[in-house]
Amino acid sequence: MLKTLTAGLLLLASGQALASNANETMIDLTGHWVGFASLGIFFAAYMLVMAEEFTHLRKSKPVMLAAGIIWAMIALVYQSQGMNHEVEDAVRHNLLEYAELMLFLLVAMTYINAMDERLVFENLRVWLVRKGLSLRSLFWVTGLLAFFISPIADNLTTALLMCAVAMAVGGDNTKFVLLACINIVVAANAGGAFSPFGDITTLMVWQKGVHTAQGTIDFWAFFALFLPSLVNWLIPAAIMSLAVPKGLPEPAEESCQMRRGGKRIIFLFLLTITTAVMFHNYLHLPPVIGMLTGLAYLQFFGYYLKKTRTKEETLAIAEEAGHIGDPVAFDIFSHVARAEWDTLFFFYGVVLCVGGLGFIGYLSVASEVMYSQWGATYANVAVGVMSAIVDNIPVMFAVLTMMPDMSAGQWLLVTLTAGVGGSLLSIGSAAGVALMGQARGKYTFFGHLKWMPVIALGYAASIVVHMWLNSQLFGA
Repeated sequence: MLKTLTAGLLLLASGQALASNANETMIDLTGHWVGFASLGIFFAAYMLVMAEEFTHLRKSKPVMLAAGIIWAMIALVYQSQGMNHEVEDAVRHNLLEYAELMLFLLVAMTYINAMDERLVFENLRVWLVRKGLSLRSLFWVTGLLAFFISPIADNLTTALLMCAVAMAVGGDNTKFVLLACINIVVAANAGGAFSPFGDITTLMVWQKGVHTAQGTIDFWAFFALFLPSLVNWLIPAAIMSLAVPKGLPEPAEESCQMRRGGKRIIFLFLLTITTAVMFHNYLHLPPVIGMLTGLAYLQFFGYYLKKTRTKEETLAIAEEAGHIGDPVAFDIFSHVARAEWDTLFFFYGVVLCVGGLGFIGYLSVASEVMYSQWGATYANVAVGVMSAIVDNIPVMFAVLTMMPDMSAGQWLLVTLTAGVGGSLLSIGSAAGVALMGQARGKYTFFGHLKWMPVIALGYAASIVVHMWLNSQLFGA
């Protein structure tokens, strides 16, 4: 499967969409009290987001409230000037962008929840635990699987699964669990960077259909980031592996049988991904249409599971009545209900907040400084560093709404840096934040911070590899 941003990083606004209409006039509110108040409200909301671990206040609440207040203040100013429709059009534009991404993510989350209920991930975890691998081998295997599963299952789900494996075999070996968790976070974020399905930021760039002098950034273009992403993970993993304790974990005797239909749901998910890609690349339809079509595949399969259940399965249903997601009573809407709604609504708040600041004019100012004065390369590298402190979602949304004139190579660079920059700190990505909770006391902020120089080395190396390997995409 969250995050937000500072003024210097919010690189644009929905103002671009409105600027296309020459008859519309936008008011520069960057020096107005509404502009200052909006900045203050946004940053106050983000401080609450960052403090979620301590306050236990869900991150969606402050940003949703901030979004409503910011747009209400903007609307009051425009109405006082007799301009009643400009703000409405801007909000509708932001809502459309959000709706496409939200529905896309909702389908993906539903499939992940369905596979989880069919014990697909639990089956993989138990299989790894029973393999009898050494601690160093498990360090590499969990990292490798995180790198290759996250492009499909998203980096958050992948990190949680691999962390469960590390904790199951590591036990009380705090040093191993810490190193394994850092490795998993870096690998999951790196793996998500080269696939539109691996990270929300990559998904946003793909859905936007960015046009450059070298052509459109389509689904297959992101795979040019495979080797840079691999380098991003391999360099810190190779160095950290030297510190992994030697020896074998205590043998574990666990068993798990995947529930009926699990493998077919994996196939349907891959078919859904294919449908989304085909719809976008060849029919020029939004990818979300293909994803929603794929959701119908799962709905029909759920109907099949219900109609073909045996008497034994019916008895199992009776025994487990009242439990959500029981072994055979497959209900598609229960999986929809289990989606990460806090994340989805957080995303709504971020999109509307960033759009509001852009409409005010702050993002245009920031983009002028970063992309015109600093240059695209330095700006895109800075985006990655900033995403280690704040979330990469508002950062990337700001860049996309501003649409700086960049080559395909630079667009892929910002996709890479925004995706892997969050690995620099444990709080820089959803995977890191989730693992701090899952491995509480073993994987910590300061434990991760100790290895930040090594992770930064991988970050810098991935940028160099991308600029060298894909130099033809940077153009003149």
